[in-house]
Amino acid sequence: MSVPGNEAEATYRGLWSSAASRAALFLCIWLVLAGADAWDFPAAAGAVAAATWTSLRLLAPRASRGLARAIAQLALPFLYESVVAGADVARRALDPQLPLQPGFVAYPIGLPRGAGRNLFTTLTSLLPGTLPTGTEKGQLVYHCLDVGQPVVAQLTAGEAALSRALTND
Repeated sequence: MSVPGNEAEATYRGLWSSAASRAALFLCIWLVLAGADAWDFPAAAGAVAAATWTSLRLLAPRASRGLARAIAQLALPFLYESVVAGADVARRALDPQLPLQPGFVAYPIGLPRGAGRNLFTTLTSLLPGTLPTGTEKGQLVYHCLDVGQPVVAQLTAGEAALSRALTND
């Protein structure tokens, strides 16, 4: 009989909780990519089970109380900025009277070379109106549709949110 608060029981619950949340994530990815078709259920169940098992083997579950909050603090502003920037780009494309000031902006990146910096450039490449084009003198160079916009401030906020998510503070 297990005693509430037992360390082994907590680890067991954490494993199942992690497996359930990862399976839900993989199911969402499946639905986005393949759609919801009843005939695909066996393939979806197999793919979700295999992906969940693989992710648990490659990235063991651990206690991360602030991780969900950090990811939300990263994802929500990113989604908001994507929608706002997409609407702005569409408005500018459809109204030739609106001024564009295309050009390049240098951003002094604080993240070291590696996975974190690559993730940052990948995320920022998804934002409409900006595109990372390379590095110059230790700075990331972005092509922007309008250099009059506060691009550096937005990138700084995005980098700070990503740093919090990566360090789980």
